[in-house]
Formats: sequence, C-alpha cells, structure tokens
Amino acid sequence: MRKILVVGAGQSGLQLALGLQSHGYEVTLMSNRTADEIRSGRVMSTQCMFHTALQHERDLQLNFWESQAPKIEGLGVSVAAPGSHDPGPTQRAIDWVGRLDGYAQSVDQRVKMAGWMETFAQRGGQLVIHGAAVGDLDYFSRTYDLVLVAAGKGELVSMFTRDPERSPYSEPQRALAVAYVHGLGPRPEHPEFDAVRCNVVPGVGELFVMPTLTTSGRADILFWEGIPGGPLDAFKGVKDPAEHLSLTLELMERFTPWEYARATKAELTDAGATLAGRYAPTVRNPVGRLPGGGLVLGVADVVVANDPITGQGSNSASKCAAAYLASILERGDEPFDEEWMRQTFDRYWATAQHVTKWTNAMLAPPPEHVLNLLGAAGQLPPVANRFANAFDDPSDFEDFFYDPEKTGAYLASVAGA
Repeated sequence: MRKILVVGAGQSGLQLALGLQSHGYEVTLMSNRTADEIRSGRVMSTQCMFHTALQHERDLQLNFWESQAPKIEGLGVSVAAPGSHDPGPTQRAIDWVGRLDGYAQSVDQRVKMAGWMETFAQRGGQLVIHGAAVGDLDYFSRTYDLVLVAAGKGELVSMFTRDPERSPYSEPQRALAVAYVHGLGPRPEHPEFDAVRCNVVPGVGELFVMPTLTTSGRADILFWEGIPGGPLDAFKGVKDPAEHLSLTLELMERFTPWEYARATKAELTDAGATLAGRYAPTVRNPVGRLPGGGLVLGVADVVVANDPITGQGSNSASKCAAAYLASILERGDEPFDEEWMRQTFDRYWATAQHVTKWTNAMLAPPPEHVLNLLGAAGQLPPVANRFANAFDDPSDFEDFFYDPEKTGAYLASVAGA
C-alpha cells in the first residue's frame, strides 16, 4: 500500500485525499485547522462550480449538498453604459442571461471542507492538524512515497518558483471584497430560475452576485472586484463586518443600482461572512525541491493561481484533483519521480492553460470585438448560451473570443442561421 501525504484541506487537497482513500491508498491529510474551526470561521472564498467540476465530485460520491444548494441554471452579463455612473442614474448598455446546459452550484467552503474533512477521518484517513513548514516536509518526504502540497497560501508556496512566461502580471489586478448575505430580492428578469450575475463597470471593476448554500442555508454572495487604486479599492483596513457590508451596498447603489434595488434588505449571514484581499495571478513551477533533496508536487492554486474574475478557482481545483488522481492510479508501483511529477502537471495544464489565458484577457479592458460579442448576446440567445457554457469549458473561447476575425465569423454564422 503506497503512502501519500496531502498538505492542505481545500477543494483540491480534500477531493484528492478522499479519491485516493477510496482506491485503497494510505493517505495522511494535514490541515492547519480542525473541521469545527473551519465551519465556525470566516468565509474563505467565492465559488461557483460548473457541470464538469460537479461531475468530478459526483464520480467520487462527494456531492453531499447537491439537493440543498441552489441549482444555478443561468449566467447573466450586464455592462454599465459609459460614463453613466458619474453623476446620475446608471443605465445598462448590455444586459442578458445565457442558459447553462448543466446546472452550476455554489457551496460555502466552510460547509464543504468541514464536511469532507470529517468524512475523510470517519473513513479511516489519518488527519493531522498542524500548519506545516518546509522543515516538516523535509522529514515527511523520506517517509511517504509522494508529498502533495495543496495549501495555496503561506510559506510552502515559496518552494515553487514563478514561471515568468506563463505569468504576465507581477502585481494584483483586482482588489477583492466578498459578503455573504440573506435577504436579497429576486432578479427582476427571469426570476423563475437561479443565475449568477456578472456586472461590468468599465474602468472601475466588476460585481458578481451568486446564489449559494452557506452554514445558515440558502444565501447570496456579493463580490466586488475593483481595479486597484479606483473607487472600488476601498476595503483595505475595513475590519468590521457591518462596515464592510454597508460599503459593499454603497458601491452597489452608485455603480450597479439595478442590483442595489434587490439588496435593500440584505443582511450578513453570520459574523464571519466577509472577506477582502488581493493577490497577483501567478503560474509556478510544479515541482518543489526541499532542503534535504526531496521533491514535492504542487496542486491547484499552489501552481496555477488565477484571479477569481472568471469564477474558475474551485472548478480548476476540482479538475486538478481529478487529473492528479488519474495519474497516480496509472503510475501503479512505479516511483513518483520528477519526470512523473512534471508529466502529471502537464496533464492538468492542458485544461488550465485555457483558464489562465481567458482570465488574464478578462482582466484587461475589453477590445472592441469582445464588446460586440457581449452586445450581440443580448439579441442572439445562442451567443449568450455559448458564452455562459464556456465557463464550464473555457477551451471553447479559442474558437470565438480572442480573435476579431473568428468572433466576426461566428456572429455572422449565428445571425444568418
């Protein structure tokens, strides 16, 4: 029986640990917090998982909250009319909702990670509550067949060097501010099904609104992505959750009044319902070398950290765990050497590269052909639906998004159909 250590108990680390456990591997999972501490702590993320990522959870029978979480059947895009937010009422230049082929879902990671961690322990996995340092891994690399690092923050990430060719940004491109709320009103358009809303305020940032399941039941996430130094970059030093919410709503009233109209009765779901921060999107070398010569393999956002503007973090984590699980199972009794580690990462990068390319493109001001595409989606439902479904499979953007000629040809084909 091969012994594997997974450091980090997020979407990818837990999914991978539970998957390996179900195949008879002897798995140790290290987390810096207990399940109870996670459940009663602060929110850790926004997350909206699309069909492919949800299917990876179903394949491992880990979809414990599927019947409780809202079924997100659409994805809507609004673009504020230029200059309209200063002063006077904001109008929307673009506004539409595309339908998803398979529904998406959002489960608060406090709920999911705590539940999965308890399941891992109940199934006989060894759970170690300890914030691992590089020195710990030096020791463990000699006692385990494979060490996987899935803790995307802290000292361990420094073992994995930045890949400059795949990392065009060296600074954070957005200031992030999250609030989980109860009491949001229904969307005025298509209230009969749940949808994620992406509101673009050109030159200022984006507001995402998504239905979720949290520790206290059904809720919604209000998520601002502000261009650094701009009017949305206002949450630094805001420690009080109530102040965080009132600032969130104030900015909604100013920049997205159509969303603010639904939020006048919004209240935080709990004392830990807010989060703010920023990080530079970075792709790293997947193999970490320990002082004693041992090797460790980076997982998910340890090695590919994208800005959350495209909602891909938990999806990528799930896809990474699935790719790594398949590689480990195929390896049998062969050693997990450096060449295998690099091939394993390359297998994940085959899908992750499309996420990184698209996310980095969305962080830049949209070129004219992309604005034309978003505008056309309001008149042509097949365009809206294709854009929405590309969140599940971002490789599809290659065929209609980046290149003005391909975009034009695609729009002409739909308009003429």
